[in-house]
Amino acid sequence: MILDNNAHSVFLLNYHLILVVKYRRRVFDNLISSRAKEIFEYIAPNYHITLMEWNHDADHIHILFRAHPKTEISKFINAYK
Repeated sequence: MILDNNAHSVFLLNYHLILVVKYRRRVFDNLISSRAKEIFEYIAPNYHITLMEWNHDADHIHILFRAHPKTEISKFINAYK
């Protein structure tokens, strides 16, 4: 297990985000999922977020990512939406 650190602390913050389509409609295929992943990877460095794992099904996406303690997760999620 590799821990992250800064000047005065050591941390390991893993988040599991599940994005579900309204009414659980079958929207996600490989093309749409890969485009959503590209957007996530484009925005993530601005918020000190590292993508660890990405999986999708027809009606939802599972995202496992690592973040810094000072990262404002709610602002990141709103920017990603």
